[in-house]
Amino acid sequence: MALEAKYNAQNVENKWYSYWMEHDYFHSEVDEREPYTIVIPPPNVTGVLHMGHMLNNTLQDVLIRRARLKGYNACWVPGTDHASIATEAKVVAKLKSEGIEKSDLTREQFLEHAWEWTHKHGGIILEQLKKLGASCDWERTKFTMDDDLSESVIKVFVDLYRKGQVYRGYRMVNWDPQAQTTLSDEEVIYEEKQGNLYYLKYQIEGSDEYVTIATTRPETILGDTAVCINPNDERYTHLKGKNAIVPICNRVIPIIEDEYVTMEFGTGCLKVTPAHDENDKMLGDKHNLEVVDVLNDDATLNSFGLHYEGMDRFEARKKIAKELDEMGVIEKIEQHTNKVGTSERTGAVIEPKLSDQWFLKMKALAQPALDAVLEKDVNLVPEKFLNTYRYWMENVRDWNISRQLWWGHQIPAYYYGDGKEDFVVAETKEEALQMAQEKTGDASLTGADLTQDPDALDTWFSSWLWPISVFNGILEPDNKEINYYYPTNDLVTAPEILFFWVARMLIAGFEYRKEKPFTNVYLTGIVRDKQRRKMSKSLGNSPDPIELMDEYGADGVRVGMLLSSPAGNDLMFDVDLCKQGSGFVNKIWNAYRLIDGWEVSESQEETESAKRALPWYRNQFQKVLAEIEEHYSKYRISDALMATYKLVWDDFCSWFLEAVKPAYGQPIAAATKAEVISILEDNLKILHPFVPFISEEIWQHITERSPEEALIVASWPETTSYDEQLIKDFEFASEVISGIRTIRKEKNISFKETIDLSVINSEKATDAFDAVITKLGNVENLNYITEKLDGALTFRVKSNEYFVPMGGAIDVEAEIAKLTEELKYTEGFLKSVQGKLKNERFVNNAPEQVVANERKKEADALAKIETIKASLAGLET
Repeated sequence: MALEAKYNAQNVENKWYSYWMEHDYFHSEVDEREPYTIVIPPPNVTGVLHMGHMLNNTLQDVLIRRARLKGYNACWVPGTDHASIATEAKVVAKLKSEGIEKSDLTREQFLEHAWEWTHKHGGIILEQLKKLGASCDWERTKFTMDDDLSESVIKVFVDLYRKGQVYRGYRMVNWDPQAQTTLSDEEVIYEEKQGNLYYLKYQIEGSDEYVTIATTRPETILGDTAVCINPNDERYTHLKGKNAIVPICNRVIPIIEDEYVTMEFGTGCLKVTPAHDENDKMLGDKHNLEVVDVLNDDATLNSFGLHYEGMDRFEARKKIAKELDEMGVIEKIEQHTNKVGTSERTGAVIEPKLSDQWFLKMKALAQPALDAVLEKDVNLVPEKFLNTYRYWMENVRDWNISRQLWWGHQIPAYYYGDGKEDFVVAETKEEALQMAQEKTGDASLTGADLTQDPDALDTWFSSWLWPISVFNGILEPDNKEINYYYPTNDLVTAPEILFFWVARMLIAGFEYRKEKPFTNVYLTGIVRDKQRRKMSKSLGNSPDPIELMDEYGADGVRVGMLLSSPAGNDLMFDVDLCKQGSGFVNKIWNAYRLIDGWEVSESQEETESAKRALPWYRNQFQKVLAEIEEHYSKYRISDALMATYKLVWDDFCSWFLEAVKPAYGQPIAAATKAEVISILEDNLKILHPFVPFISEEIWQHITERSPEEALIVASWPETTSYDEQLIKDFEFASEVISGIRTIRKEKNISFKETIDLSVINSEKATDAFDAVITKLGNVENLNYITEKLDGALTFRVKSNEYFVPMGGAIDVEAEIAKLTEELKYTEGFLKSVQGKLKNERFVNNAPEQVVANERKKEADALAKIETIKASLAGLET
């Protein structure tokens, strides 16, 4: 079939992805081969592809395709996450737009809407990944709310509760007033915000005296239940045992003493608001203080807010500050910067809130997961994240696993009475009823007497089981799939979920499989724009990945993404990278078109140039293959691509093909063509993980192949020893050819015009590649001489001196004038560089690299002067 002159990415991509799907190349079943397994970090079920997904999934596809070529039983499990907070927020917003409030619906009615939304918008992102070329085992696609995965989550909760690891506690939690749910500590992002520090005067009961306290949140004074002083603070000794009066609400509160108060900070007097600050809550517990919560769940003030009831907290802050000012209670206001907790999901400012919640004890569970990383049983790539991981795990707090949401896994706790402890935890309602009857001794209890806890589990409580639950390892812990595919090999994910997800999967793995869930964790960087800003919808700086693939092809975008994305370092994304990737794909295409267009002759003798170039490229290929293997072993995927890129672009296209291609209008020897095709096939194998579509297209065009012979399931090239000297000899020859090309360019000597070349071989360089030099330099006669050649242009490669005799085409006088001018300029340049290097102050104070650059300039200038003088000497004789 004739090749199209221009590579058509869209046609090729659709054709081969369909072919791969049709022949089940992505699907894996347990067999005798060694498995290589990756589980996808499940994106939000209703999400769409963004640049972070593109980078992450390109990396996974590179690893899985290479494993397939290496003969492993490659299994890449895809799936999506139900994303409780994000999905519920979208469903609530949709209902609101239709005039329906969540509060107007029963849980069952709301869940119908949530499932409808999920079925309508869910899975779009997985379809988009197919366009990228992701070779996931789509038959294994999982969703965290699938029946078996949901059952696994419930089973684990019940198990941990019965082990005493899960408990219900009245604690200060992080409350997101927009999503109206609690968040774990890891879901809170602290941002520095400018605000005010208000110094307020609290009157001492029964006197005209007052104490001054400082607060950033005047709206919470309505919840104050004490003022605290340090017992050692002599300034306030006279206040011991007295009471203060809270402005506005006129609540009389005790002045308590505690060494917790720092005497040097602020005024040394602390207002204590147990309902709205974690440290205040601890003080409150210690001193048996009343707890007064002034906020509703949506962060408006409640009845304790008096005449501000129903007003938003921030609006109330302004109004209360104004009233306090009018009362003469504000002593002063200072500008103040402090860290404010915000919701990772909604961006809302977090409220500390006292609430009955479910928690998981983490300290003991976390230890094996910490040890595994510290002992390098699990590797973090790059290692720079190890200290962050260690800090988190050594300071881990109990995990708040309950969320005030309906979308998600409902907590399997069933209440049978009015008391806080009147509940049982069971996998099913039937089991719960039996347990409740036994616990109460009341056999007349029925299912109608049980009320299930309305809260849902934190989304991460399902995704921490992902590497186990996708193989049904919780419900059937000894099934053949979990025993074969687990532990998985590599995990590719983002550093920002190192604790959210990676650490918790390790914890679950050791708790439920007694072994790690993966061996290597490749942490990608954040995709940023050229101004180093994180790509986001709100900034409008994130290109649409689908549009990029439409314009530059999936292969082009894959190469573009990986060209500058070393592990753990942020990727400064620029569309020009995709242009470069697309240019590389076109280079591969045009190289194959050249090869495919050669006419073959069985009688044609193999040229001397081809005889030399073929073994050189085989050896060069092996050298680069060893480098590529080294890069892969250290997860330097970007470096593996760059090594492949240079091999194909420079060594294969620029040198090898030029050396072996037949003369214009001439056929190529059949033996040479066969060797070139064999070499091309090896190239395609190492290209395939990066550019799967074009590599399969060319592979299938070379010859008719059966489905078993497709490139996707071919064999990765074997590494063998290589001849380093042969490679160095060719490198030397290539420098000679570059020297000839430079002279041709500078002297406007047409490449079609043959030249003679003479060499004084001081280097004792081999003549093995003379045929290549002759061909690529279009040299008619290559002579070895012992004396300098007069009337010739010259250049050097190491200590060898090369001479190109001047033909009649060159004006000798003009050439002498030009060289003299160039010599004068270069000598002037050398003088300025040497002036810098003679300046001790510069040499001693400038950065080492700057001084090294100047010394290199000096050496280059000296070498150039020598060459120009040699050329002038040749011309003037």
